[in-house]
Amino acid sequence: MNFKLGNFSYQKNPLKLGELQGNHFTVVLRNITGTDNQVEQAMNSLKEIGFINYYGMQRFGTTAVPTYQVGRAILQNSWAEVMDLILKPRSGAEKGYLVKCREEWAKTKDPAAALRKLPVKRCVEGQLLRGLSKYGMKNIVSAFGIIPRNNRLMYIHSYQSYVWNNMVSKRIDEYGLKPVPGDLVLKGATATFIEEDDVNNYSIHDVVMPLPGFDVIYPKHKISEAYREMLTADNLDIDNMRHKIRDYSLSGAYRKIIIRPQNVSWEVVAYDDPKIPLFNTDVDNLEGKPPPVFASEGKYRALKMDFSLPPSTYATMAIREVLKMDTSIKNQTQLNTTWLR
Repeated sequence: MNFKLGNFSYQKNPLKLGELQGNHFTVVLRNITGTDNQVEQAMNSLKEIGFINYYGMQRFGTTAVPTYQVGRAILQNSWAEVMDLILKPRSGAEKGYLVKCREEWAKTKDPAAALRKLPVKRCVEGQLLRGLSKYGMKNIVSAFGIIPRNNRLMYIHSYQSYVWNNMVSKRIDEYGLKPVPGDLVLKGATATFIEEDDVNNYSIHDVVMPLPGFDVIYPKHKISEAYREMLTADNLDIDNMRHKIRDYSLSGAYRKIIIRPQNVSWEVVAYDDPKIPLFNTDVDNLEGKPPPVFASEGKYRALKMDFSLPPSTYATMAIREVLKMDTSIKNQTQLNTTWLR
């Protein structure tokens, strides 16, 4: 629905997962209030220094129960808590039938009765309830297994991302935007430590930090202990990230802490009508539509920015760095309602 597909061409080889070079973004920030000087400063900083490569808020879900909490419960093997976190009533905006389904579950703990309240059975809640009806309340692991594998793994990856975001904040807080002895860099796919006499051969853009797992090494400085403390507080053993269920064993990975976007360009444009598009979409270009023409003066100003990012980095985090604003769901929703008044 509401999709247009096009620009197809025959190629000798198919595209496979992992072959994505990156994504190119064109983003318009409307109704900006900063001076041209502030815009220049913010955009130059994005271009020259980059931004902290945090996982974006969408990684943690949009509801009152963040996905990383479910992930943590899976890693702890606390299956009753996994079930409870996914099915219990929660605050915040949800579709009416989900609210009724949760209420029914809280009242009766009867999966079949709660399932009857759901017209849409393909959501995670519906799949888990179907699993509980089939396997019984004593076998939550099998019931949870009915949820497609990618969705199940999303929860534990979310927990890894949550740890990584916290640790990278601590790393930058402690040592700033320069490489220090004990930091990690990648040589090919292998992580190695930066030694004292080697520091000047690297920049902050080379430094990586691990996502927790059984196949990674941790930095050789204070932050290593911070990883251990955070996982211990969550009742997890950093030295044993293998899980009884193989699917939930975490091998870990490495991720750059600062990303410098490529192909960065921007312009500030004036406009009067908040409803007119300020740039051509891909579809407009394929259909040969002329680009919009801007007035030299206008009631509002917008910043049009273009940049490319490697896979698994978040445009929301690049934009947050430019705006110096909170990108949480709560704050963004508030912005929307104020702007629409």
